[in-house]
Amino acid sequence: MKLLTLLVDGIAYGMVLFVLASGLSVTLGLMNVINLAHGAFAMAGGYAAVVLMQKAGLPFIWTLPAAFVLTALAGAVLERLLYRPIYAKSHLDQVMFSIGLVFMAVAGIDYLMGSTQQFIQLPGWLQGRFDIAGVAVGRYRLFVIVLCGLLAFGLQWGFTRTRFGSRLRAAVDDARVARGLGIPVHALFAFTFALGSGLAGLGGVLGVELLGLDPSFPLKFMIYFLVVVTVGGTSTITGPFLAAMLLGIADVAGKYFIPQVGAFIIYALMVVLLLLRPDGLFARQRT
Repeated sequence: MKLLTLLVDGIAYGMVLFVLASGLSVTLGLMNVINLAHGAFAMAGGYAAVVLMQKAGLPFIWTLPAAFVLTALAGAVLERLLYRPIYAKSHLDQVMFSIGLVFMAVAGIDYLMGSTQQFIQLPGWLQGRFDIAGVAVGRYRLFVIVLCGLLAFGLQWGFTRTRFGSRLRAAVDDARVARGLGIPVHALFAFTFALGSGLAGLGGVLGVELLGLDPSFPLKFMIYFLVVVTVGGTSTITGPFLAAMLLGIADVAGKYFIPQVGAFIIYALMVVLLLLRPDGLFARQRT
């Protein structure tokens, strides 16, 4: 039964990784923009929830949509002012630019909020554990699994089965032709970037309880986001979702059974998967 409990914990951890990384998958895979400052939006969402709960008395459940909206709005503003000019730049320029934003965000949060670890008070109905067929399951972890599972389904459907998704893919493949067909490319990119930022903020709130929150959050988890996107591929939402599940379960199990190995399990699994599937789990077929 302990193994099943670890499995549930690993799935919950993987779900949070997926939500945190899904926004990066959207901007990198659908917009071809390398935004390593993605973790800064996640940190902003987490701190927004902390402030709203501690200063404004907002219940935890309402901080989830609030953090999503606030970080999405911040993403929309920054996309217009800072990111749009670098869309046509090289990937190296995008990397250097976004890393600079990360260090600026870390320094800013450290100055405004201090360097101490932040905590949130979960409502009573999300605290503790209960037994399902003899398996101890954390209430909050089950909540995360259900919420993130629904989110993953909604994202996959939205990007593959809707007019918005087809227009976005057309704009990414050839923006000039898309404009000629009447597709509002700039508006699509702004909305998509805002969506990715909002997802990061939502993941930041969900991750406070499981991952912790301090000013170094973007630096500590940047590699995790990149691993999920790299292993899962950027052509679908399904790939990063499965990659996040594999990595979450492997990390939790590895730290429980062989804690002295630490995060080595994740990197070893990444190497093996990339050797088997160099373009990701669900890469587009080359023609």
